[in-house]
Amino acid sequence: MDINSIEVTAPPIPAATVVMLRDGAAGLEVFLLRRHSASAVLGGVFVFPGGKLDRLDADPGLHARLDHAPDVLHQRLRESDVSTDTAASLWVAALRESFEECGVLFAQGGAQGLQWDGLRHEEGAFADLIHRHELQLQCEALWPWSRWITPRVPSVTNKRFDTRFFVARAPAGQQAGHDNVEATESVWMTPRDALHRYWAGQMEMAPPQIMSLVHLARFEHVDAVLHDAAQRGPHLVEPQPFDDNGTRVICYPGDPRHSVGAQAMPGPTRLRFVNQRFEPDGGLAAFGV
Repeated sequence: MDINSIEVTAPPIPAATVVMLRDGAAGLEVFLLRRHSASAVLGGVFVFPGGKLDRLDADPGLHARLDHAPDVLHQRLRESDVSTDTAASLWVAALRESFEECGVLFAQGGAQGLQWDGLRHEEGAFADLIHRHELQLQCEALWPWSRWITPRVPSVTNKRFDTRFFVARAPAGQQAGHDNVEATESVWMTPRDALHRYWAGQMEMAPPQIMSLVHLARFEHVDAVLHDAAQRGPHLVEPQPFDDNGTRVICYPGDPRHSVGAQAMPGPTRLRFVNQRFEPDGGLAAFGV
């Protein structure tokens, strides 16, 4: 069946992802989680911590505990098609997901002697924890990096997402890990190593993660990534899949088949689904690593 004859009519689900970074001995490193194999979306695939927007992310009480006012966050997001409250909610979602999925909390304040590693084991919802310890959520640590909107024509999953990718330096004194529930493995590695392991069949990844790693591989350290994010607005990426003689292809801005002529990010402008994975024309070398 021609994939172009199938269309998902449901609107994309708002979501937020945190691309957590640190400087390692070999250069820039990124944190990746392997989703549980039984997950309904991207089971067994290595991803960045993240998830869909929750209605409680819009809680005015949580917005009052952000280190920036919602209108400041709206300006930083640089998206005219979303409201000020939605912009603040996206930051809350990103901060919440980074805590729930890998135990890292971008926050300050709290009682003297507060043990950050112990917070992940406390009972109660994210908002309850923030209010209980009188914490201030650190939006300043997160910068919008890219916005990925799943196409109407299925390419990886039948669910559609409108996901904001934020980049952030991992906070000092906290240890990122996995919860053994939603994620079964976690790892820090350079973007180059992650792409090589993907190519060797040692890691499964979806196109947004692949293309994000290709972009991050151009940077040597965290400061360079954060500086780049602060200087520009987030790249809008709306992949456009098509069928090429029975092969599923996803093209990106700048590709001859894409409706947007300007390239949004470095690296290949299309991926083909061959050998049970997504590959660029030209093989591993096309990733530039």
